[in-house]
Amino acid sequence: MNKPPHILVIEDDRDISTLISRYLRANDCRVTSLVDGRDLDRTLRDNRISLVVLDLMLPGEDGLTICKRLRAHSQVPVIMLTAKGDDVDRIIGLEMGADDYLVKPFNPRELLARIRAVLRRVAAAATNPITNTSTTLTFTGWRIDLLRRELHNAEGARVMLTDAEFSLLQALCERPGRVLSRDQLLDVTQGRSAGEFERSIDILISRLRRKIEADPRNPAVIKTVRSGGYMFAPSVEPA
Repeated sequence: MNKPPHILVIEDDRDISTLISRYLRANDCRVTSLVDGRDLDRTLRDNRISLVVLDLMLPGEDGLTICKRLRAHSQVPVIMLTAKGDDVDRIIGLEMGADDYLVKPFNPRELLARIRAVLRRVAAAATNPITNTSTTLTFTGWRIDLLRRELHNAEGARVMLTDAEFSLLQALCERPGRVLSRDQLLDVTQGRSAGEFERSIDILISRLRRKIEADPRNPAVIKTVRSGGYMFAPSVEPA
């Protein structure tokens, strides 16, 4: 029998925290709640956390700083909670490594759906058989290990990717030479369609370019197609 996912909620508004915790527990989740990031390291060390729900506006160390600190040593998925008008902060949050975001006020059912979508993606990547003839792909000197979910450069050094970044890179590598719209990429990587002003794919593309392009401002690997989306330009070969 599968263990219930253990969700860490970092939210200083006790009413919202209680609402989230009760709803998640009622839907077969374990929940640990924190009001700020002071006990984050200890909580991650003492528990096997499946996903972090992180409020952007926190007393002391804010959510953006916590997300950046978390990404320095952990790949645990993060869903960020933001206020309705915090467009810039949402973009920065995704750039810091958040896997998804949800705007307050929100329905707890939508939060649960986002959590399940991220966890399904992580579980599928970890346990499902790869349908390709190879579990390792190469392009322009890079090597992407689909089973270990690792990216290595031409020198063999591992380049750290978040789960969302890896899923996007895998989707592109498996469809080289094809123009993929933002909606298609969002559906393939996160199992949802784009909402109004959706920027998460653009931000993930920007982050990937900074890690794999020789010149991110003049990309040769992930090309932008005007009014179309993105295309993975290099040929991809099984290792």
